[in-house]
Amino acid sequence: MPETRTIERARRDKRAGKAATTQAGEFVREEMDHIREGTHGARSAKQAIAIGLSKARRAGVNLPAPRIGKASEKTRRNAKRALRAGEHQRSVSATRSRAITGALKRESRSAASTKSLARQAKAAARRRPASARSGSARKAVRTKGPAERGQGARKAARTRARHRASR
Repeated sequence: MPETRTIERARRDKRAGKAATTQAGEFVREEMDHIREGTHGARSAKQAIAIGLSKARRAGVNLPAPRIGKASEKTRRNAKRALRAGEHQRSVSATRSRAITGALKRESRSAASTKSLARQAKAAARRRPASARSGSARKAVRTKGPAERGQGARKAARTRARHRASR
């Protein structure tokens, strides 16, 4: 069950007209916090993100189900079911719920580390075409103020210097 604060932040995002992925991001953030606090772990950053997105769908965020080939057919069906507003959610048996929680508690907490999240983000970006990546960068420039743009430029310069040094 998501925390009340998380649901409220997602609703605020929706009122502000932000995308469903932005609203769902609040639930993913909550999941990362849980892992960092030690409530439970996850096998990978990808699994932690998937858990957050699943919670978002159940909480009513209009997030589409994963595309064919991106997740198992069972996961896609469950995501579609979670999306249907007003439909009663079938509750998982207490035994299964305990088993899931126990399995997650046994997993490592490193899935929410900066390193593993950066690796996941980079891998996800590599799967997108250059045109999409450059479009995202252009949009970011439009939405950032001068302070953030300067900060980004400094970071890019540092990265370039580091790459030059490693050659």
